[in-house]
Amino acid sequence: MISYDLSDGVASLTLDDGKANALGFDMIETYRSHLAKAQSEADLIVIRGRPGVMSAGFDLKVMKTEPHRVADMVRMGAELLVETLMCPTPVIMASTGHAMAAGGLLMLTADIRLGMQGEFFYGLNETAIGMVMPDFGLELARYRLGETALDEAVLNAQLYAPSAAQQIGYLDHVASPELFEQSLSDLIEKTQKLDLKAYRGTKKKLRYDLGQRILASLDADNLNIAG
Repeated sequence: MISYDLSDGVASLTLDDGKANALGFDMIETYRSHLAKAQSEADLIVIRGRPGVMSAGFDLKVMKTEPHRVADMVRMGAELLVETLMCPTPVIMASTGHAMAAGGLLMLTADIRLGMQGEFFYGLNETAIGMVMPDFGLELARYRLGETALDEAVLNAQLYAPSAAQQIGYLDHVASPELFEQSLSDLIEKTQKLDLKAYRGTKKKLRYDLGQRILASLDADNLNIAG
């Protein structure tokens, strides 16, 4: 589901379940394990998806066939998002395709977000697919998209093409397919020139309160996402 590679101080995690990179139990557990390993081994972490898909969100199969396990899956997913958000090591999200619902939230947790031009969409489409946005999702949306964008982006479940996703806050950079790898290399090189000790300290100051609010929201009532 997730391959791990370490080279020149960069840990690369590639999500690829052969389908939509759904955030189910196995994917979440593997991601969290690799992220912890990367923090101990690398100076920088790159998380990327399979061609055409970053992640389509939580595993719909679990939601449809195992409703009694949904709250546990959502809690694990929320903890994954916080761990990415608060990861002391710089995190670059290199998206080569769609990122929707929990996949869209995943984009909001990274320090640097690079997207690829193409017929791809980013967004929080929970209200379009019968789910209530949990508090942790609203906190992340406020942090990266801004208060004035919430009605359009969250309540009305707007999906955005890469250029529009950059404008609203899902992405920081967008590159053409032929320049994507070079753009990623440039971002890695630029980030590695920063003082990583100062980076970690400043990142903690910026995000500590947000991380604590999200963790405090993970009670049973707030994990009910049924419409």
